[in-house]
Amino acid sequence: MIEQIIADAKAMEEEAIKSEEQAQIGYETFVTETNASIEAATKESITSAENKAKAESEKSDTEMARDGVVSEIEALIGENGDLHKSCDYTLKNFDLRQAARQSEMEALKQALSILSGASFSAFLQGKAH
Repeated sequence: MIEQIIADAKAMEEEAIKSEEQAQIGYETFVTETNASIEAATKESITSAENKAKAESEKSDTEMARDGVVSEIEALIGENGDLHKSCDYTLKNFDLRQAARQSEMEALKQALSILSGASFSAFLQGKAH
């Protein structure tokens, strides 16, 4: 009976040692996997932070470019309005300016003919007809 108890105790001791070794292996595996998981999460966090910083930088650059384009468009719209006013003025007064130029050309022809020696009275007679 003592031999049976000793044999049972040895068997229990071997089983306990084997269980302890398996628990130690399981613990080491758990620690290794946890450390790998923590490292991967840390790398992912760093990558996410870098990506966020890049995205914010690109957003800032894009907003600055957009603001520049908007300013340029506003300037072009203003210039377009000014040109439109100028063209409208020219079109509105075209007939008046044409008549004024025609009168000016006639006056210059008169002056030229007078200076060339033609008589002013002959010119006035030609205008009467």
